[in-house]
Amino acid sequence: MKVKNFLSLLLIFSVVVISGCRTNLFSGGNTPAVETQTQTQPPPAPLVVDGIRTSYADVVEKTAPAVVQIFSERKSTSQPEQFPFGGNEFFERFLPRQAPQQQRPQVERGTGSGVIVSADGSVLTNHHVIDDANKITVRMQDGKTFEAKVVGSDPPSDLAVLKIEAANLPFLTLGNSDSVRVGDIVLAIGNPLGIGQSVTAGIISAKGRRTGLSDGSFEDFLQTDAPINRGNSGGALVNLAGELIGINSQILSSGQGGGSIGIGFSIPSNMAKSVMDQLIQNGRVRRGMLGVNIQNITEDVAKSLELKDTKGVLVSNVRAGGSADKAGIKRGDIITAINGEKVEDGNVLRNKVAGTLPGTDIKLTVFRDGQEQEFVAKLDEFNTEDAKKENEQDENNPANPTKPSGKLGLDLKPLTPDEAKRLQLPDGTSGLLVTDADPSGAAAEEGIMRGDVILEVNRQPVTTLDEMQSALDKSGDRPILLLVARRGQVSYLTVKPK
Repeated sequence: MKVKNFLSLLLIFSVVVISGCRTNLFSGGNTPAVETQTQTQPPPAPLVVDGIRTSYADVVEKTAPAVVQIFSERKSTSQPEQFPFGGNEFFERFLPRQAPQQQRPQVERGTGSGVIVSADGSVLTNHHVIDDANKITVRMQDGKTFEAKVVGSDPPSDLAVLKIEAANLPFLTLGNSDSVRVGDIVLAIGNPLGIGQSVTAGIISAKGRRTGLSDGSFEDFLQTDAPINRGNSGGALVNLAGELIGINSQILSSGQGGGSIGIGFSIPSNMAKSVMDQLIQNGRVRRGMLGVNIQNITEDVAKSLELKDTKGVLVSNVRAGGSADKAGIKRGDIITAINGEKVEDGNVLRNKVAGTLPGTDIKLTVFRDGQEQEFVAKLDEFNTEDAKKENEQDENNPANPTKPSGKLGLDLKPLTPDEAKRLQLPDGTSGLLVTDADPSGAAAEEGIMRGDVILEVNRQPVTTLDEMQSALDKSGDRPILLLVARRGQVSYLTVKPK
């Protein structure tokens, strides 16, 4: 009986020891198998320390979920060369001709960014991000993907609106870009270089910028030094209130890498809203057109016209039968205001007119013959195709050039009707054709070249060499204002005589 009890005690003791070893084996020795305490997370860093903002995390948390990545696919049907030795009799005789291979479409893939601007899935992006795409996919910050449809696209402004089928989405409210000031802090949010969503910070460096790189003339960019790279196109530029104030669109870069050098351009939200609303409602954008060619007034132009300052824009040409022509605007007029708002340069006037619907009456304040006058013009409708002109320079020169001479360093001859037609000038155009230009002469230094036609000198029409010389003699030492036609376009140039 004693032996039986002893064996029972030994068995119990063995079970206890083995259980203890197992516990120590899986718990790492002295560490308990089950933790009874949870580690607390440290509090977030303060946004403001001693009155200075130290973090933009609150703005990012509010805005980043509404910025998406856009994937586009385009089918290319480029046909590879089937007969690399075609046209060579030797190879055609001794090498069998292969049957043409079936053309295989190749898929080109691109990526960019976009901004959700409504809870039901409207997405604002750049036109160049989705141009000619056969398939568009939108990926949210949380990884969810949606196939998108194009609501409308507008190449002149480089904007497009997409639609994804979803509800209760995070979205950004468009702010008032006109109230943005140079020096304001901004954040750029997008998907650069395919690495995923990134946020950069900077300031507004300038307003009203025009780069000339878009597919149209309607540019009013906000310039920022917040780093923007490839893939950021269509992404958000937000202020510290979390409002969308711009759509990131372009960068200036150095070298072939195309990286950021701190000069980026965003389409202001007010322009984006106008385009977006029209695309959603009508599928296209309608713009007003005045029917004039305009240019900024330089200091030399102001001196030539005896103006007090360089404010306003100079009308260099008026389209016959257009809105401005019907209103009484003439070449040489200086437009200083539109609907009472001052016009500082040509880009301001161009965008104000384009932002007004066709058929709308606008009031123009014009400086003419030393006096201010007001005209009312009913805007025509801008047509992209009509605005594009085939401006190929004709290298043929029917004249026999001689050594350039004179005050401007130009050789000139009266323009004939045949030459005017060849140079794409309107019927009845008269002036002096530049047959040669001294590269070191005063006119050539300002860009005047062979094939240009001088129509006026200091606002006086010139059709003969005597009229030209007389007008030059009257100018004295002042800069000379020339009205020059080139490949169908007319503009003023100032030349400082040597």
